[in-house]
Amino acid sequence: MPITLNENLPAYRILSEEGVMVMSPGRAATQDIRPLRIGLLNLMPKKIQTENQFARVVGATPLQIDFQLIRMSDHESRNTAADHMESFYRPFREVEASGEKFDGLIITGAPIEHLPFDQVSYWDELTRVFDWTRTHVHSTFGVCWGGMAMAWYFHGLPKHILPAKAFGCFAHQNLEPSSHYLRGFADEVLVPVSRWTEVRQEDVDARPDLTTLLASPEVGPCLLSDAKRRGLYVFNHFEYDSTTLKDEFDRDMQAGKPVTVPANYYPQDDPARIPLNRWRSHAHLLYGNWINEIYQTTMYDISRIGEE
Repeated sequence: MPITLNENLPAYRILSEEGVMVMSPGRAATQDIRPLRIGLLNLMPKKIQTENQFARVVGATPLQIDFQLIRMSDHESRNTAADHMESFYRPFREVEASGEKFDGLIITGAPIEHLPFDQVSYWDELTRVFDWTRTHVHSTFGVCWGGMAMAWYFHGLPKHILPAKAFGCFAHQNLEPSSHYLRGFADEVLVPVSRWTEVRQEDVDARPDLTTLLASPEVGPCLLSDAKRRGLYVFNHFEYDSTTLKDEFDRDMQAGKPVTVPANYYPQDDPARIPLNRWRSHAHLLYGNWINEIYQTTMYDISRIGEE
């Protein structure tokens, strides 16, 4: 089954050309099924790139997905055209006021790792989002900074500044192979990493409501499960395109910033060579498993979400 996207959204054309099944809202309305309603709260500067990445992995599942784009109400994007934001995004204030509910919500990362959470300009509204998910979202998936922010808000899990950027592709161990979220996962998984902060395993272990599903001896915990809230927190980037780390490396090089070659990314660590994508299959597995778990457990009557 396809993912439902506005046919004018860039992701509609891009995913169609890649062979991902997409459907316009008009066509979806004629289907005699209830699609899963998945929201993307996009906090990244490059909105279009990010929405394409998440639509790709969410839309590859065999279920019909109604994909909704959401933004912070008063935070103006400086890196995405205003007409794109106006056409395709809804401010959270409007979503909240509508009373509508979602089967799933993805909260992305944001390039503000150096700030304490409560110093982020939209922190107050973001905590309203977190509280709103308790009653209006069946399952929530926090990614990178978004995952750290959720884990801090709900569990007091601290983040720690790294002395150097964790940057590259790192091997992670599958610690819970029986988890529904890790169906089909290999024992060792390569995952793209790009962050200046970390959470530490000893801090996770002190919080019994959190379970570490994937972790690396080099860059620490990667994927946490919050069973009571049907939440997942991932601190690395399964959704990245093949060239996302290259783009970050090239950008920082051109800006004259101190930067290292992303580890285990280019063949023989040679930036002159084309990087290989060795995480794509696990990206589809992870998000497909999340969508399947939502499908198996969500209310058929979406208005009853929050009554569980």
